[in-house]
Amino acid sequence: MYNVELSDAPFGLEEEFNALLTPDAIHFLAQLTSTFNNKVDKILWNRAARKVELDLTNSYPNFPLDTAHIRNDTKWRVAAVPRRLQNRHVDIGDTAPYQTERFHRALMSSAEGIQVDFDDGNCPTFYNQIKGIFNVCQVVHNKIPGLPPVSEAPVLMLRPRAWNMVEHNMLINGRELPGPLFDFGLLMYHTGRRLHESECGPFFYLSKVESFLEARLWNQIFVWTEEKLSLPLGSIKATVLIESVLASFEMEEILYELKDHSAGLNCGIWDYSASFVSKFGHRTDFLLPDRSKYVNMEKHFLKSYMDLLVKTCHRRGALATGGMAALLLPKDKDSAEYQSVTAAVTRLKLFEIKAGVDGFMVYDIDLVAPMQKLFQEHTSGPNQLHVIPSVNITQSDLLIMPAGGVTLFGLKYNIAVGILFIDAWLKGEGHFFYCGKVEDSATAEISRSQVWQWIRHQVKLEDDNRMVTRGLVRALLQQVVCQLVHESQLSDLHEERLQTAAELFIEIVLKRDFPEFITTYLNLDHTFLSSKFQVRS
Repeated sequence: MYNVELSDAPFGLEEEFNALLTPDAIHFLAQLTSTFNNKVDKILWNRAARKVELDLTNSYPNFPLDTAHIRNDTKWRVAAVPRRLQNRHVDIGDTAPYQTERFHRALMSSAEGIQVDFDDGNCPTFYNQIKGIFNVCQVVHNKIPGLPPVSEAPVLMLRPRAWNMVEHNMLINGRELPGPLFDFGLLMYHTGRRLHESECGPFFYLSKVESFLEARLWNQIFVWTEEKLSLPLGSIKATVLIESVLASFEMEEILYELKDHSAGLNCGIWDYSASFVSKFGHRTDFLLPDRSKYVNMEKHFLKSYMDLLVKTCHRRGALATGGMAALLLPKDKDSAEYQSVTAAVTRLKLFEIKAGVDGFMVYDIDLVAPMQKLFQEHTSGPNQLHVIPSVNITQSDLLIMPAGGVTLFGLKYNIAVGILFIDAWLKGEGHFFYCGKVEDSATAEISRSQVWQWIRHQVKLEDDNRMVTRGLVRALLQQVVCQLVHESQLSDLHEERLQTAAELFIEIVLKRDFPEFITTYLNLDHTFLSSKFQVRS
């Protein structure tokens, strides 16, 4: 029936590999993939066709006329929010479960939830996927001494890879699996029933959904899976991350398609901002200014996006959550820097609370308690479903770019983040720490997107009126690499890897046509490099 080819177990994970990829689990993955392969292809073709249509017609996205009846029908609501999801105040973000120590520490925290991340904060090596999924299974089945039972721990919000990623280590009928189906399939097969019986899942985050048709596909996958695993319809709940400007015009429709399975929508800043460059970066009217100085959630296009998301969710009975605070607290709690970081996170997150969000994420586990306190001081009850912003968001509200230019600091910072992300990826990690913040693929996306766009439009620096050119970026890139080598006293291997990362970064920002995702570029076009450095590390 199915011709399945599977790579050998990652070194040192033979037991975990055999526990996950049993004959029955493999058969389930084969059925799942064979059922939906063609529909996944169509989704990706539709994305490409939409991009071509926008470019050929030089048009702008808008609220679709053919789905106006869904937006205009005031009666429909999503299914009731499950008990364990009523309070979403603070989730711990970017928790790649292969990092066992951080995952377990998050489970012992007071957070409402954990973003169990196989996407933005994770590098999807076979080792990381197998170890991460196995660690989730161990937690769900209460096999780890000293950890609370899953019914008493923060709720697990499982985030599989997005549709742009593939799993290289398993082929079914001669084709590699879509990455999200490998992750989702194994997680559901091994933990779905136990999570449902414990009334704490299965709950998911869905990344990089660009249209209601993609939400429809996920809904079909959920229904098929519930039937196969004999779970009641609507057992699976999912929060969709609105990370594309195109999806911002279809929020109502996305909720509608998932209404039996919806856990709401999420808004963030950097993947969403990068999507403007991905879709319209070659157009001068979509020139995005320096993110380090001119882009934040208070800017009109981002505030409008958040307001529309909160209004859309709450009028349909769905939860609306905000993005992740990336700042890290210093170790010295009595230091002025500690107070400064706390104040900065508080100001940014209070802005979101006042906009009506029901929760958000932090990376630093020590920020959980102060952010929970912030909710207690400024809201009443477990959520803000009663808050419906009285705003009328238009097409222009969502598309207007903020004013501002480009600074030398911002250019160098974007270069550094891009290089360091690729360096982390080459050693098998999906996030890293830089200048007091956690950086992941979302910040790498916006960083390399801005450098590509600034070269493309030959913008001039505010500092000295120099034009951003290939030559300038190359010169600054070498400065950044030399500084990183000098500051960190790197081994020969690490220095070689960093130089390789720099070469990849300059390659990607000089492409004639914008590569849609940096992770796809690294995962598909440079897989051999990752293997080289991970083996030698």
